[in-house]
Amino acid sequence: MTRRIVIAYWLMPAEPARKFFQGLIEELARRFDAPVFEPHVTVHVGPNHAGAAEKALAQSAHECEPINLEALGMDQSDEFIKTLFMQFKPDKKLQHLNAIIRSAAQDRVHYRLNPHLSLLYKNIPAMARRELSDSIYVPFSEVTFDGLTAVRCVSPTQSCAEVEAWQVMATRELSR
Repeated sequence: MTRRIVIAYWLMPAEPARKFFQGLIEELARRFDAPVFEPHVTVHVGPNHAGAAEKALAQSAHECEPINLEALGMDQSDEFIKTLFMQFKPDKKLQHLNAIIRSAAQDRVHYRLNPHLSLLYKNIPAMARRELSDSIYVPFSEVTFDGLTAVRCVSPTQSCAEVEAWQVMATRELSR
């Protein structure tokens, strides 16, 4: 698998969900000796061009209002960056935001949009992941997202050290 430096575009949850998810991520990180990261839904992953990232965030923030995503429930996988996550229903506004970012960043790469918010990055056994997924209660049936962040990272991210090396390039609030 080819690994490269990319810019990941994240949709950030609004309060009170932001505080809830951040607390859960921190608790799970302590419990499993895993990295702490900001709660987010990845909207797009594209080439490492800082200027394009600024333009994409500015245009997206200007054209898009906050997005509400319907929560489908907790899930888990053997993929490092999807160990434990909240899955969301696909959404037309989210697809539109993805298109704006791709266009503004002049990126022709197709990113498979799969809206989820990861809660833990750690390689743990399948049985432990399933038990953990079944044990977590999230008190939101819908989550509002009102911010965008561009992050320089290695793709695919496969270790705690790589998570800790992520660099925030820019952040913007979605227009109201």
